[in-house]
Amino acid sequence: MNRKQLAANTHQLLGDKYGLPTWRPHLSPVGELVSTILSQNTNDKNRDRAYDTLRKKFLTWEEVRDAPGNLLAESIKTAGLANQKGPAIQNALRIITEERGEIELDFLRSKTSQEASLWLTNLKGVGPKTAAIVLLFSLDMPAFPVDTHVHRITGRIGIRPDKMTAAKAHTYLAEQFLPDTYYAIHLNLIRLGREICKARQPLCQDCPLNKICNYYKNEKIQ
Repeated sequence: MNRKQLAANTHQLLGDKYGLPTWRPHLSPVGELVSTILSQNTNDKNRDRAYDTLRKKFLTWEEVRDAPGNLLAESIKTAGLANQKGPAIQNALRIITEERGEIELDFLRSKTSQEASLWLTNLKGVGPKTAAIVLLFSLDMPAFPVDTHVHRITGRIGIRPDKMTAAKAHTYLAEQFLPDTYYAIHLNLIRLGREICKARQPLCQDCPLNKICNYYKNEKIQ
């Protein structure tokens, strides 16, 4: 079975297991960018708490951009690494202002996904995963975000080369899955990673993918 077929089967089996997933209410493109920066190295609950506190303390993105660093760090401390994330957020907002004259990212809709991703990743602190999340979930543009769950599971199944880094996997996996499946497969892979295909002691016997998974086949042989 080639990798594209394996990807299609994975999407089908996870759809049968979990159905069509829906994410939290979508934010504006700028909001999604800030939220995703906050999500780095923390869980969804802490990210959301930090984002909500930030939006209550600062009424506009201009206020966030111009806030004293210590006040911004205090407002996002629940997300962790506030002294890194705060400057990254402000730097992104400043560059957007310089480039656009205002803090908005809707102009990216007029670009191709590759062009938009490149523009976003030129912002310090914004990597391919953050860019892909903004494109997919806020701008409705085809992009394939690769987080730790997606990277781990696609490697175990055999959809991507085993040694491929997460950074390179964004483009590679986008070529294996069909664009209209990106949204569902991304969310379903994350759910599978949290519930079954865990980093340690994966529950392979309960996995809907065990019949097509290289990792499971190798574990059974051993």
